[in-house]
Amino acid sequence: MRVLLTGSSGWLGRHLAPLLAAEGHGVTGLDVAPGVATTIMGSVADRDLVFATVRRHGIEAIVHAGALHKPDIARYPRQAFIDTNVTGTLNLLEAAAGAGHRRFVFTSTTSLMVRADVRQGAGTAGAWWMDEGFGPLAPRNIYGVSKLAAEHLCRVVAGDSCMAVAILRTGRFFPEDDDTLAVPSGPNLKANEFLNRRLTATDAARAHLAALARIEGCETFVISAPPPFAREEACQLATDARAVIARHFPDAAALYQSRGWVLPETIERVYDPAKAERLLGWRAHTDFAAVLAALRENAELPFAHDPDWISPVTLGAP
Repeated sequence: MRVLLTGSSGWLGRHLAPLLAAEGHGVTGLDVAPGVATTIMGSVADRDLVFATVRRHGIEAIVHAGALHKPDIARYPRQAFIDTNVTGTLNLLEAAAGAGHRRFVFTSTTSLMVRADVRQGAGTAGAWWMDEGFGPLAPRNIYGVSKLAAEHLCRVVAGDSCMAVAILRTGRFFPEDDDTLAVPSGPNLKANEFLNRRLTATDAARAHLAALARIEGCETFVISAPPPFAREEACQLATDARAVIARHFPDAAALYQSRGWVLPETIERVYDPAKAERLLGWRAHTDFAAVLAALRENAELPFAHDPDWISPVTLGAP
């Protein structure tokens, strides 16, 4: 298919573009910043540009991975999030539906599931178990609000057309340091997050490929590395995560100690990607066991960490 990939210069886009090409798709990249996979410089908020691109390049499907993200809150006003994340998504959806596209893949975020009470800690039943049915949804910032609004637009347009739409609520895969958590930091924090809320950019890209190939109807998916825990362990995860981790990975503590790392004392939420495996046939290749295997073999860590990474969106304009 001839695929329009938005956000083609971003961290996900630079992993996704070559995978799309390897599957035989023709890729037209659209981004506000230059990049290897970016064909057209411009914003999804530019309705005329979006419709012209779909028409002139004979686009047959859209993978919408471009957005302003949580760290951009410090750099852009709220209106920019509405223009890019909401209006931009509507422009793409309507261009796709108008062109008779059969499939549309939208990159959303698990961040919109993190309400104020989730942010504050575990619930009365222990760690929050967060799958596609988790709710009610009450995003805590403009990023989450804009992404949830865009999800609703996906459902409306899908319902009004014959287009199948996949909404992928991706967990963390950014390479830079966390913008709020300082201890532990760097690769230690990322390694810990593979227990409950992280995946690699390559696995995120693979999820988009699977959705493009297999989506039917309009479906929402949580996309993250599979947690090694069972729901029945949610209570203990919230009080003594290290005991639960030891039950599944007896040598984890010693492997971490050899690096000077620390395991989480508590885990207060767990993202469950089981639906994506069931309906899309997708499962992350890299999980916490893979991280431990790298530590055990003194091999390169199976995930990217780049504290100097700066999103290309800062080089352009939303």
